[in-house]
Amino acid sequence: MKDTFKHKGMRNQLADIVAAKGISDKKVLEAIRSIPRHLFMDSSFEDHAYQDKAFPIAAGQTISQPYTVAFQSELLQVSPGDKILEIGTGSGYQTAVLILLGARVFSIERQLELFKRTSLFLPKLGYRAKKLIFGDGYKGMPEEAPFDKIIVTAGAPMVPKALLAQLKVGGRLVIPVGDQVQVMTLYERVSEKEFKKTEFGEFRFVPLLEDKN
Repeated sequence: MKDTFKHKGMRNQLADIVAAKGISDKKVLEAIRSIPRHLFMDSSFEDHAYQDKAFPIAAGQTISQPYTVAFQSELLQVSPGDKILEIGTGSGYQTAVLILLGARVFSIERQLELFKRTSLFLPKLGYRAKKLIFGDGYKGMPEEAPFDKIIVTAGAPMVPKALLAQLKVGGRLVIPVGDQVQVMTLYERVSEKEFKKTEFGEFRFVPLLEDKN
């Protein structure tokens, strides 16, 4: 598949839709305008790529709704050079957004099929994460901690303590919490032992799966 003027026009429309829903971070909107989302999906679904909705990808997962990607990205308040841990690489679309925002991205995916595909695919498009690993997102990436920001792109029944522990003081963790429906939640680390929690309404995500072994 190629990236054409038609696709760029559709991306501009998508960014306008996302902005109309309340996203105001200009850098986030510019990332939506820049990233060829249709290349992250099966070619037979190309017509759906620039609709503001989630869509199935491999391994029973989804590529998140663009508004949701933008919402989480805006909540993170990414600054160039931020060291960000992403839990759930998935298609790599959110990863690409973070990279375009100037972040140094460390990402974990527990679906082997997706991990293999995305770790080859992202560099081909010019999006280079600092580290992509196949592993359990509940455990985070302690060997690379601490992180300025952490983003979880799957619904967690509770907040994994390992992720809170790997966040810098002054850092931000954005995570959808809940079972059937999730509440988008921001944790800000105020001190070594204190976190400020803010909730931002309901979203729907595939579940964050834990390795029980």
